[in-house]
Order: sequence, then structure tokens, then C-alpha cells
Amino acid sequence: MTHQVGLLIIGSEILSGKREDKHFQQSRSALMARGYQVGWSLIVPDTRTVLLSQIAWAMNQSIPFFSYGGLGATPDDLTRECAAAAAGRKLIRHPEAAHLIQQQFGESAEPIRIRMADLPAGADLIPNPINNVAGFSLGNGYFFPGFPQMAEPMRNWVLEHYFPIQTADLEMRLLLTDAREGDLVLFMEQFCMDFPEIRFSSLPSFKGSGTQIELGVAGEAVLVRTAMIELRKRLQQLGFRLQDLPH
Repeated sequence: MTHQVGLLIIGSEILSGKREDKHFQQSRSALMARGYQVGWSLIVPDTRTVLLSQIAWAMNQSIPFFSYGGLGATPDDLTRECAAAAAGRKLIRHPEAAHLIQQQFGESAEPIRIRMADLPAGADLIPNPINNVAGFSLGNGYFFPGFPQMAEPMRNWVLEHYFPIQTADLEMRLLLTDAREGDLVLFMEQFCMDFPEIRFSSLPSFKGSGTQIELGVAGEAVLVRTAMIELRKRLQQLGFRLQDLPH
């Protein structure tokens, strides 16, 4: 079984090029270290209609997701509000989140910073060791701030508490030289039907005046090894030259 997590990265500044996204690669590395993969990834603007629809979509998927950004107190920080609406919950003042903010900022917590304690009803807190402004989890979603320095330790806490280490999938790859992808479509379709439990990939590229194809199979180790043996056999019967690529 493949263990996957989706990524929802929020920020118009990323789409405009004012900021460079760091969440995807950091999340991918952290997930892989525990045997998980990125199942999907979206970058969306700080726009209420778009954000609401994408959070609702993510909440209806079968895998958990990490959301980054939009947890501040400015008018373009819409994640808490949209998460509540997507889940059909009210946005209410979370007493523990409010206490942490008041403890951290004292009198300056009011009247603005305290708004960051307004969370969807029923949400659980995700501790923030940097400034004590908590993130939250709701359903299959885990919501972190957009600052990578804050999000990283919060994500690691979530992984340690809710995502037990899994046995990583195995991927094996072959390189076919002087091969054209279009000539192998029917072959690939039959192979995928014969081995539905594994994930199959085909990546063509150009080398000099010719073409080559990198074929990959991934999934549970035992199934992948069996599938690769058969893939090699079938390709050799067709006369292709094969080169094993490192795992």
C-alpha cells in the first residue's frame, strides 16, 4: 500500500514570483524519510473562492493533506475561515490557542493577534515552538503557517505524532536506448493490466539524434521485483537493448 499526503501551498506571492516556494521540497523530504510520498500538490492564491473550493476538494480526498499559509491576522489570511466553511463548521475562539497567544504577547495580543485563535469548531491544535501561535488539524487536514521556519518544526511534530514510519516503496528503472515511446504504448497498456498493483512510468528523452525511454515500476518491494523480471523478459523478447538504472 502506498502511503501518500497531499500538499496545499497558499500564497499569491508565490504565484507572482515575489516569493519562492520551499514547502514542497521540504515536505517531500520529510515525508520520504518516514516512508510516505506526495500524492498531489497545489499552489493556490489568497483568493476566498479559490481557496474555499480547493480546501473543500482536499477534505474530500481519501488521503491526508498539509496546508501551508494564510494563518495570520491580515485581510488576506483566509485559511482559517475557508477551512471552517469547507468543513461546515463555525469559526470560534479556541480558548487554549487564545491563552497561548496572550501568554506570548501580553497586552499586545489584543485586538489583532488574538484573532489567530479563531479556529474551526472542533479543531485540534498543532504546537508552534517559535511564537506559540498554534496551527490546527481538522478532519484529514493539517494547517501550518506560511513561514518555512515555523512550519518545519510544526510539520515534524505532526509527523511524529500522527504518521508512523512506513516501509518505503521500491522503485526499479530501466533505460531503453534507440526506442520510441509511441511504438510501445500497446505494450505498456498490456503490462499495466497484467500488473495492476504496481505503478508504471515512462519518461522519454532525446540523446543525440535518437530517443531513449526510462521505464519504471514502483510499489511494494516483492511485487516490484516480480514485475521488473517480467518487464525485462518481455522487452528482451522484442529485441530492445536494456540498461539498469540505480534505485
